[in-house]
Amino acid sequence: MPEPPWARHTIDSSSRGADGVRAADVNGDGLPDFPTGWEEGGRVRAYLNPGPGKARDPWPAVTVGEVASPEDAVFADLDGDGAFDVISSTEGKNNAIYFHWAPREPERYLDPEAWTTQALPASKDLSRWMFVLPFDVDGRHGVDFFAGSKDSPAYVGWWESPADPRRAEDWVWHPVYEAGWIMSLIAHDVDGDGDRDVVVSDRKGPKRGLLWLENPTWQEHRVGPVDAEEVMFMTVADLDQDGLDDFVAAVKDGPLLYYRRLPGEAVAWERFEVPLPDGTGSGKAVAVADFDLDGDMDLAFTCEHADDGKIGAMWLSFETSPTEPGWQAHPLSGPEGIKFDRIELADLDGDGDLDLITCEERDNLGVIWYENPAR
Repeated sequence: MPEPPWARHTIDSSSRGADGVRAADVNGDGLPDFPTGWEEGGRVRAYLNPGPGKARDPWPAVTVGEVASPEDAVFADLDGDGAFDVISSTEGKNNAIYFHWAPREPERYLDPEAWTTQALPASKDLSRWMFVLPFDVDGRHGVDFFAGSKDSPAYVGWWESPADPRRAEDWVWHPVYEAGWIMSLIAHDVDGDGDRDVVVSDRKGPKRGLLWLENPTWQEHRVGPVDAEEVMFMTVADLDQDGLDDFVAAVKDGPLLYYRRLPGEAVAWERFEVPLPDGTGSGKAVAVADFDLDGDMDLAFTCEHADDGKIGAMWLSFETSPTEPGWQAHPLSGPEGIKFDRIELADLDGDGDLDLITCEERDNLGVIWYENPAR
């Protein structure tokens, strides 16, 4: 008997073009909350996790600001007042980064009138902003952040927080890498020296591919070939459970890429490819977890261009080893949805397995989560 797809639940479908989810616990209840930019709707919204008993219903939400073409949104307490603000990145005709300042009173967090939006002046028309990574680079004045952009000029760089973070005109830009089209920025200690580096997937241009930038010089280190594939969202996880973190990336018109970290002091990788099953769209994002609770790590992926009956999200399990052929495909999304986005994993219903949270922006399914049936 064929496996059924996972049940889909809607967190929010109130606008158009939901474009990504980023998890953080903003109210200290131990549950992941999410912000999302609605690209076509021009809204940035935040969602507070209502807990397992109400997670299948629409979540409590607030519009933290309205900006044109928001491409990414992420929580960060920029001014250190204990309330999590939101940073949004925009492209299109807007091309700016915005701060959405949260109210200091917890009881007003879901009041849209209590939020204020402020543009980062030096970011305007500097590039087409795609992704932000909160990151305390210099240990001064609180949270700085990395930002990645696309087209020409495109960068990875970091914005230095001033003594008063609310003085947006005082933030200072430090470019560190010339890019083509940034998809992922991930904080991870790649070289094991005790500080976090920045892992990057660069989708377009002559330097496209996977790389990491070494803290504190931000020297560029490549992972795999340069200008070979159109890499999309990636993740860092120990897929083979050998105690070393690997890199796994989706490719637009190709397989999932698995770069297995090799043992030893030197940072080195071994490349493997995991083909996408027939009948899916083109690769967009990937996640690693033990979805069926059998003790082995599995892969989940989302797609774009999942029209004409194609599938937009599936999960894969291996037969003998993640380095060998023979991955088995399992349904996840069903036929609904055309353009999905990056993935977050969390046990939203409290049953002990990991559910999958994502967005879909062509059929306007919105901000959604799929309930893992393993339990």
